[in-house]
Amino acid sequence: MARDFSSLRNLDVPVKVLFTGYLTTVAVGYLMALIQILFTHGMADGKFGLSMDDIVYSYYGNRSGTVLETKLNGSMKENASEHERFIIMQWVRDGAEQGEFAESGAEKVIQERCVMCHGKGAPVPDFTDFNVLKELTQQDEGATFGSLTRVSHIHLFGISFIFMFVGLIFSFAETSTVKYKSIAIGMPYLFLLVDILSWWLTKLHPMFAILVILAGAGMAISFAFMWSVSVLEMWAFDKVFLDAAGQPRPKWSSVVETRLRQIGCDDALTTTKRIACMTQSAGLQLWRLWLNLGLPWLKQQIDSYLARKN
Repeated sequence: MARDFSSLRNLDVPVKVLFTGYLTTVAVGYLMALIQILFTHGMADGKFGLSMDDIVYSYYGNRSGTVLETKLNGSMKENASEHERFIIMQWVRDGAEQGEFAESGAEKVIQERCVMCHGKGAPVPDFTDFNVLKELTQQDEGATFGSLTRVSHIHLFGISFIFMFVGLIFSFAETSTVKYKSIAIGMPYLFLLVDILSWWLTKLHPMFAILVILAGAGMAISFAFMWSVSVLEMWAFDKVFLDAAGQPRPKWSSVVETRLRQIGCDDALTTTKRIACMTQSAGLQLWRLWLNLGLPWLKQQIDSYLARKN
């Protein structure tokens, strides 16, 4: 037997404040995570902003150089002058021998510019240990399988908990049918799994880097949609979801139903067949967009990457 739940607009004010406080906090946290990505992965190619090269360098690696050089030309670029970075890179290219470490001036630069963060007990490589530093002078092969395993399980646990509570709050929404509300709640988990999988695939081949961007964008859109609907229903229902006469506007999911009728899916007798029909129609449209826009753009990115590599 189905249970009756109060809609978001009918919740007591303390509960609304509780839900809004949580949604606001995780939204700020999400924003900080995006900014952190811009300053880490987004600087992998030495330029601000997330690009295909950033994703490739972060997971597959910049196979034309060493880990230390990639970092000095990327996310660590602003921490030392061009001359200081050149001293370290010249030492690396000369073989990164311990006997020439001090003589080349690399040791002095690292002590002055790097050890303040890369010291003993820090969560990053300890540059006071020459053996650790030596390992970073090898070919850059991107993220290690060990680091991918660690980050993957942290993201799977942490982000799934975030979407569980965001989805729970959104489940009290009344401006959509149960069917489409269920789809909206389930989509972030699908994008999360694709996102994690795409890291591992990109580690194996750079062509999968586009999946990282698409899956991340899908999660962000899903989060923004559920967040917006939940907050609007709690605090602005009368202004947003009622017309001037005070009558409820058509549910937003009715737009989807109208589209189903336009593409002939209203003849489907079951929900499963309707979803299959809608998916097929959407797939055909996405395929056309991919052929006309996505594929040319991807080829251009790959050609640009290969040209720089050669």
